Amino acid sequence: MLPSSLPSPRLIPFDSVRPLRWGIIGPGLIAEVFTDATHKHTNQRVVAVASQTPGRAEAFAEPRGIEVALDSYEALVARPDVDVVYVATHPQHHRAHAELAIAAGKHVLIEKPLAPTAEDAQAIADAAAAAGVLVMEAMWTRYLPQTDVIRQIVSEGILGDITLVQSDFGQALHHIPRLVDPIAGGGLLDLGIYNFAFTSLVLGAAEKVSASGTLSASGVDDTVSVLLGYRSGAQAAITTSIAAFTPTAASISGVKGMLTVGEPFFTPTSMTLFEADFNPSAVAMWKDESGIVAHEGLSYQATALASYVEQGLTDSPARPLAEAVSDISLIQQARHQIGAFLTGEARN
Repeated sequence: MLPSSLPSPRLIPFDSVRPLRWGIIGPGLIAEVFTDATHKHTNQRVVAVASQTPGRAEAFAEPRGIEVALDSYEALVARPDVDVVYVATHPQHHRAHAELAIAAGKHVLIEKPLAPTAEDAQAIADAAAAAGVLVMEAMWTRYLPQTDVIRQIVSEGILGDITLVQSDFGQALHHIPRLVDPIAGGGLLDLGIYNFAFTSLVLGAAEKVSASGTLSASGVDDTVSVLLGYRSGAQAAITTSIAAFTPTAASISGVKGMLTVGEPFFTPTSMTLFEADFNPSAVAMWKDESGIVAHEGLSYQATALASYVEQGLTDSPARPLAEAVSDISLIQQARHQIGAFLTGEARN
């Protein structure tokens, strides 16, 4: 029998964690959202920012009260008053900029995806392990309240054996140059990484990948459907598109029931538990009422990283680097199956 209520999320109180001093490499839009959300909802503070574009670091720093604005990434990672570096540059630069910060002994938060290829992602993981610093992919959904509720639902067997995980994410994004640039573009890396992370949260690493899809005029993956197969017999169905807006919904189906996640599934949202029947009734609901809405949810990962550093951890228990590498490897396989190769990738 299904429960009439869902578990409460187990969150890290932001004021229970020692504040770290953050430096930012690449002050673009996502860095703006991260910084503003982090300053609003946590005690973590950005103290320095660096950009190689003249004037950009200053324009980012001034309205946010950030005292240090630099034109050198090397100068930022060398600062003794920076504890952790947030790498928010484009994906093709993630490896180089992460390795720069790691070599300086800094903890690092790397904007998703961790890297465009599994090789680069693994190199980051290897460098972090060798240096003994904490490096996290900024898969912020893993730190949202709803994700901990999902963890508890799955671990407690509320849904029974999981048979199918479905997720969808589509936006009309052809107007954004970097997303149609084959150097690191395409829907799977930018949007689909959320779908793969949602799936691996529930089912772990897939054994089989089967993809079909279309390419943009520039040759990046445009609209793609991916079917993943697992040793347990479970399957995952993922759809992504940068050509059109789609529902951006997700669900987890088991032999005892189904959990649906409100749209868009990757932001603070709601969940509904249904019976495993035809035309089922909803038996329980949960809604995020924290007041942290939409992309303000980026703030949770800052508190989590600081907590892990305080505990002496060198990997995120909520999103281990090995799992991030695995998901990027699956995306790489899916891309190659439909003929989407990044600049410089070998066509075997």
